Amino acid sequence: MPREAEPSNNAKAFLLQALRENVRLDGRAFDEFRQIDLSFGDEYGVATARLGKTKVMVRVSSEVVKASADRKFDGVFTISTELSPIASPAFEVGRQDQAEVLLSRILEKTIRRSGALDTESLCIIAGQKCFHVRADVHVLDHDGSLVDASCLALVAALMHYRRPDFEVRGEEVQIFDPREREPIKLSMQHQPFCVTFGYYEDGSVMLLDSTLLEEQCREGEVMISMNRFGEICQIAKYSGEPVDAMSVLNCMNVALEKVKVFDKLVKAKLEEDEKRRDVGGLMAELSAENAR
Repeated sequence: MPREAEPSNNAKAFLLQALRENVRLDGRAFDEFRQIDLSFGDEYGVATARLGKTKVMVRVSSEVVKASADRKFDGVFTISTELSPIASPAFEVGRQDQAEVLLSRILEKTIRRSGALDTESLCIIAGQKCFHVRADVHVLDHDGSLVDASCLALVAALMHYRRPDFEVRGEEVQIFDPREREPIKLSMQHQPFCVTFGYYEDGSVMLLDSTLLEEQCREGEVMISMNRFGEICQIAKYSGEPVDAMSVLNCMNVALEKVKVFDKLVKAKLEEDEKRRDVGGLMAELSAENAR
């Protein structure tokens, strides 16, 4: 089974010694993220997030499906993750490893189970038809902080996406093409983001946005998901050295500041994308066709 290349003993010793001297190999502060970049595709619902060399792309799509019998007034929202060899030699096509299971579980708890997306707004006819919104998470390059980058890209893609407008006539539903009616934004109730903390030296050293080498040397991790209001969606710690309660409280305070930065970044990039798009382009195109 493919696996990530283990760092040499010299590399591990060098990194740990640098941390004891309060130095990171890339020169960042312990609570500093790498350069964050967020971009949107030409199609609505496509977002790409970068944290240093880590790169994740998310594509959101929708289709009309039959409503679930036990949730007649709700639509369907699913998240699909894919870790392919293009991101790292440790990933294999068609086989889920621990990293993919963990990523999928954290995104489910952070986005879907927290009710970030209002699924009631996806209902078309109660008990009969609804929208199925699907988010496909594609990891393009893995160099640490995979969960943080994926969550950032997923929230941005959901806020960027536009579902088709529709009209109900009796029991018939007409779905309008974007050329006929302007698509509708998804109803987001809040925007949660994930911040991962890595622990070293028996918990005395804590790092944010660990690189792949730092992740391979850490003794434990804590993942906290919250929104800009400080509402916690989930706290995850699956293995590693124990972490005391005061350290977790400190993590929550730090995570809140970073989440506010993520939230401002997403909204700023969305505003830039709206300005970039020609708002009157569709009407101008239809007017030109009528004139001809």
